[in-house]
Amino acid sequence: MEPVDGTRTAGSDRAEAELVVYGAGWCPDVRRSRALLEAEGVAHRYVDVEADDDAAELVRGLQHGARRIPTIVWPDGSHLVEPSDDELRARLR
Repeated sequence: MEPVDGTRTAGSDRAEAELVVYGAGWCPDVRRSRALLEAEGVAHRYVDVEADDDAAELVRGLQHGARRIPTIVWPDGSHLVEPSDDELRARLR
C-alpha cells in the first residue's frame, strides 16, 4: 500500500520492514504521534485512511470494525491505537 501523500521520514526504505502510521490530516492525535516519531528519529510511513480505502479497511480489521486513529503498526504486525505519548515512547524502547 503506497502512502497517499508520499510522506516518509528520511532513511525509510520500502524494501525493509517499516513502521506505518494510519491516520488523517485533520486529527490532532495523529499529528502529535507523528511529531513524536519524528522527534525520536523513528522512520515511518504515513497513510491517510480517508484517501485510501484499503488502509481504512485494514484499520477496521485490526479494530474489529472500529476506525480509531492514529493506528500505528509495527513490522511484526503488533499495533497501538490512539496511544498517548507515554505509551508510544514505551513501545519504542
